[in-house]
Amino acid sequence: MEEKLEQLRETARLSIDKTNSSQELEEIRIKLLGKKSELTEISKGIKNLTPEEKPVIGQLINEVREYINIKLNDKAKDIETKEREERLANEVIDITLPGKRNVLGTTHPITETMDFMKNIFVEMGFDVVDGPEVELVKYNFDALNIPETHPSRDITDTFYINDDVVLRTQTSPVQVRYMLENKPPFRMICPGKVYRPDYDISHTPMFHQMEGLMIGKDISFANFKAILTESLKKMFGDREVRFRPHFFPFTEPSAEVDIQCAVCKGKGCRMCKDSGWVEIMGCGMVDPEVLKAVGYDPDEVSGFAFGMGIERVAMLRHGINDLRAFFENDVRFLKQFK
Repeated sequence: MEEKLEQLRETARLSIDKTNSSQELEEIRIKLLGKKSELTEISKGIKNLTPEEKPVIGQLINEVREYINIKLNDKAKDIETKEREERLANEVIDITLPGKRNVLGTTHPITETMDFMKNIFVEMGFDVVDGPEVELVKYNFDALNIPETHPSRDITDTFYINDDVVLRTQTSPVQVRYMLENKPPFRMICPGKVYRPDYDISHTPMFHQMEGLMIGKDISFANFKAILTESLKKMFGDREVRFRPHFFPFTEPSAEVDIQCAVCKGKGCRMCKDSGWVEIMGCGMVDPEVLKAVGYDPDEVSGFAFGMGIERVAMLRHGINDLRAFFENDVRFLKQFK
């Protein structure tokens, strides 16, 4: 057995010395020290030796194993040095090539537009309020005076979690929650994500909305028309604005606000459906029934509410004619907003 170990030591030396690559060295390591190696088989045979032979052979086995490990480690260092030198010799660096630039990210145009809009209303004295995106039906519809037969409650217009819970279709529920917890007078806006089952050039299943509410004593239609006109001027500059009579279950009287199309400058295009105008928001005086639902006295206080799509504002500001571009993760599109 001693003779076998000495032969194994010599075989290992010769095999390791003539190895020229890391892959070959790993194969030799497995062959010499693996579970099926000759050294392992010799180690298993110790149990058959006499008590006097066991310590002698055991020590010799350890010496051979240590010798092999040292040879493997030394050879691995030599091969690594050699391979690195060969790689450096073969690599040619053209120092005339331009260096690689680190590409910095930027604020998404939707986020930038939302911050831009918030700053306008904060300067006008409005508080910024947030609320849950998974909302109760009683806040999303019932408290807003929306009847059960209204088409906005259909599954074609609303994502239902169950009969009592929906993905909010508007940020108006935040206004309801705010009114339940606060007493007039106040001004607030509630920007955030909303969800509706739509998808085309001007609609996506998830989009962003900013709604606002002002409640106090002797708030009139003239007050909210002045505030909204001023805010739109700050957003879009000196563009034409028009108010059209409309109907919303939670406001009376109600109106829709249009602004001159930024893409075609009022001449008519795909974005404005050839009308020259783009609807920018819905608004109106808060319905007395909504005030009663949150414990306010309609004879003592009044107010107005409004809501607008943040994507729509971003499209008008930047002349974008397809809302889906915001969510398609096309770096070529997003780079334009640095």
